[in-house]
Amino acid sequence: MPEPVQWRADGVPRSERFDDIYHTETGALAQSRHVFLNGCGLPEAWQDQPQWRILETGFGFGFNFLTTWQAWRTDPARPRMLHFVSIEAHPVGVDDLLRAASAYPELAELAQSLAAQWTELLPGLHRMSFEGGHVLLTLCIGDVQAMLRAQRFEADSIYLDGFSPDRNPAMWSPETLKAVSRFARRGTGIATWTIARAVRDALTQNGFQVRKSPGLPPKRDCLRGVFDPAWTPRRRTPPAECATPGRCAVIGAGLAGAAVAASLARRGWQVDVFDKAAHAAAGASGLPVGVLAPHASPDDALLSRLTRAGIRATWQQLQERLVEGHDWRASGVLERRPDGDIRLPAGWNAEGPNLSWPAGASQLGAAHLPTDTASLWHRRAGWVRPRALVEAWLATPGVHLIPDCDIERLAPTGDHWQLFAGGDQSLGEFDRVVIAAGFESARFTPSLPLQPVRGQVQWGRLPPGTNMPQVPINGDGHLIAGVPDGDGVLWLTGATFDRDSTDLAPNATDTQANRERLARLHPLAASVLESQFEAATPWTGVRCASADRRPLVGPLSGRPGLWACTALGSRGLTFAALCAELLAAHWQAEPLPVPATLAQALDTRRLP
Repeated sequence: MPEPVQWRADGVPRSERFDDIYHTETGALAQSRHVFLNGCGLPEAWQDQPQWRILETGFGFGFNFLTTWQAWRTDPARPRMLHFVSIEAHPVGVDDLLRAASAYPELAELAQSLAAQWTELLPGLHRMSFEGGHVLLTLCIGDVQAMLRAQRFEADSIYLDGFSPDRNPAMWSPETLKAVSRFARRGTGIATWTIARAVRDALTQNGFQVRKSPGLPPKRDCLRGVFDPAWTPRRRTPPAECATPGRCAVIGAGLAGAAVAASLARRGWQVDVFDKAAHAAAGASGLPVGVLAPHASPDDALLSRLTRAGIRATWQQLQERLVEGHDWRASGVLERRPDGDIRLPAGWNAEGPNLSWPAGASQLGAAHLPTDTASLWHRRAGWVRPRALVEAWLATPGVHLIPDCDIERLAPTGDHWQLFAGGDQSLGEFDRVVIAAGFESARFTPSLPLQPVRGQVQWGRLPPGTNMPQVPINGDGHLIAGVPDGDGVLWLTGATFDRDSTDLAPNATDTQANRERLARLHPLAASVLESQFEAATPWTGVRCASADRRPLVGPLSGRPGLWACTALGSRGLTFAALCAELLAAHWQAEPLPVPATLAQALDTRRLP
């Protein structure tokens, strides 16, 4: 449940948990500007920089984020990318978030944008994207020290916020401030409203040079400083090198390659995307329509957490780039559980921040299923036309698609790479190369354990008004119906899984397998579509899977500048945007979009 807020008669919000107010009576906006932005020398310090990374302890109502975002928006010399990483153990509800911001009309538009993404805030990291992906908020929900361990980056500015040290001592403990210092590089600015002696001493002991500065009334002083230790700091991991955006080649114009190209172009890279087909999304990403839905498990396993992060990343891209109702629909997805197991983590329910819960009568009715059908309802889910998303990503400024170009070999040339097509034709020199060619990635990445998995679906069109479920149904296979398509509606069902097969020819055996699978999944729909199966158009594609069925994102051993983003399996819609942002974060030394443990679970170096 959201953190309850008490509103005093003078409009100042108060926390009953900590018996303290959220901001000074002078006003949250004035405090953010004076204490934190001015305290870290912003916006002057970030001017003409390629990116700026801020770490904050204590998000509260988000005034420091909103004020920093506003300063970035109005600064003509702003950095291309603004990263804001904030930790909050007890997030407030969206209504209180908007109520707090309503006192400041200049923040109204930004607060509404923040509120629109203030959803599903389970413990963990949540990446929110604004300004076309140039302002990224990574909200870390949980204990401050656990969340500090979940991230690894060098901050350019640090905001120390939160309730007073005597009310919330864990936020200001020597252990917490030591953990904060591990994010600082020499020259990192730090600012806070408290001048408590214990805080000053802990910061000094951890390498910060701090001083008192005039405060914002009624506080007489605030604290400002810079990280400048007399010793060489020891790091948990070596600082990541920030690549200078240059020229990049991406091999593969499916979901993975297009997502990588868009993420890198947003950061200033010039990206050439090569594909041997005549158009983009010619392989497995050319599925006529696909399901976007999270995985849910009673122990909230690794795959469940990864898919939630992937859904959030993809959802933001769908809302920003595609037309809802035509290219995608936020319909929700019903997942049948044939074994009857609909267990979820303790506390998950229809009113909670979770994406999934046991389906009720209304969801089952919309799916035309009996009310006693064991099923889960996934709220943040729906159907998507993958090719529309691929084409939208490839339309990003700085991305250039080169079709009908079969890359035969790659060759390192000093610090660069050359690509060659047929007849040893050179396609140019590139600073970096990303292999994102699905199962054909194996041609360039022989060390990675990749497996092709052939799949066949059946699809066709029905007249409008045909008695079919209006929400996608997942389970043993899936059924999508009601997708607008010309003067009719599109339906699709399947798919088969044939490991180690790359045969794209449709076959009658798979058609029959899909018919039987649909009869188990939804008998009524199977009856309606029985006459359609033979006339329907089979579609086949070959997915790419890794040995442990997780995507592979990272460098290729012993080959500097050569990276992979592949093996998205049957969850390309879920993982493409997330994997692309993870790759870009590695290249640009940015905050990670997922906890470090989840990033490692996707890294190419995890496999022998």
